[in-house]
Amino acid sequence: MQHHTTPAFARARGLGPTLAAALLGGTMLAGAAFAQADPTPPAAVDNPPPAEGPLEGRPETAGAQALAIQTPPPLPPTAEELPLSMLTVPEGFKVEVFAAEVPDARTVRVADSGNVYVSNWQGNNVWVIPQGGTPQMLYQGLDWPNGIVLDGADLYIAEHHQIVKATGVDGSLDSPPDLEVIYTDLGEPRPHGWRFLALGPDDKLYVSNSAPCNICMLDEGFGEVRKLDKDGSNAEPILRGMRNTVGFDFHPDTAELYFTDNQRDWVSEDLPEDELNRLTAPGEQHFGFPYCHNGTFTDPEFGWGYSCDDFTDPIALLGPHTAPLGMRFYTGEMFPEEYRGAIFLARHGPWNRTEKIGGDVMVVHLDADGNVESMEPFLTGFIQDNEYVGRPVDVAVMADGSMLVTDDWNGAVYRISYGE
Repeated sequence: MQHHTTPAFARARGLGPTLAAALLGGTMLAGAAFAQADPTPPAAVDNPPPAEGPLEGRPETAGAQALAIQTPPPLPPTAEELPLSMLTVPEGFKVEVFAAEVPDARTVRVADSGNVYVSNWQGNNVWVIPQGGTPQMLYQGLDWPNGIVLDGADLYIAEHHQIVKATGVDGSLDSPPDLEVIYTDLGEPRPHGWRFLALGPDDKLYVSNSAPCNICMLDEGFGEVRKLDKDGSNAEPILRGMRNTVGFDFHPDTAELYFTDNQRDWVSEDLPEDELNRLTAPGEQHFGFPYCHNGTFTDPEFGWGYSCDDFTDPIALLGPHTAPLGMRFYTGEMFPEEYRGAIFLARHGPWNRTEKIGGDVMVVHLDADGNVESMEPFLTGFIQDNEYVGRPVDVAVMADGSMLVTDDWNGAVYRISYGE
């Protein structure tokens, strides 16, 4: 498989005199341009729904009105029906089905025992795949469970409003314990209300509280990641100006937090790009939302009076509306040396872009200073003829060094191995 590299993030430059003159000269040709027919726009949807939620701010043009939330198949396919033959990985790697028929498979975590836990926030359930067994529903009737964390045999689940704990559940799958509420200060409204959760190298929980809007001024507490003790006490923000992170992990050597961030909609099909960010000064950094995007341009509504120099730049741009979600540092030993310490990052793919991009797992290589050196596709094939056949969400490293990838479109978990 051919690899494509992307240069590390760089700030955009101003217009040079030649380009400025060309733009000025272009105004003289405007009359001639008006004489040309407009290009044929995409067909608009009939009777579009009112603009609210993710559709709020959608332009009233045929091309924009034709864009709508992507709906997966009503029932997850069986293992035999999954698009395995369409998926591509670099030479020497292999993709296989680890589990099927886990509806809306989202965050994935691997217990020390080898049991695999999967959340599905749209179905409001948490599943477990026992080692060598078939998937079984562990908890149901929750409120948007998305982020999950394992600490020994204990399971933490981040719901929309709260974090709950299942003490010792990994040793009692047949009779799972009742859930204990440990933290309740996660807020309404619903947009971007699927929380991500991680256990840091400092033995603290880290939880997201994303912006509850496409673009807006944030009320206190939103647009941040918080750390807290495992009993829910001593919560404090460690960063601000984040729009919507659904994935973060800690550098295995420096313990710095790296996180994906989904940027605002309805500026254009090509702007802004989604981001990979790095926290180097906890409690001190603001990453720009809603004032600045990508470190290159201020928001057309909320950026007046601000400069992008006032905020922390992303370390990589991941493409417009590609929806980067889960990410993990590769800490296993199965993959070749070039992948050790790299970030594997799932791009879910856009719903509000005419040409679908992303829908893959990227590998992000860092240099010795922790900056992005290059990026390249690793697992591809989820987009066929501009249609989804799958949508990757999260990744996890197993004890043997192989990697799991969830696919919420198909309700599947794939396993990627090397040299087997």
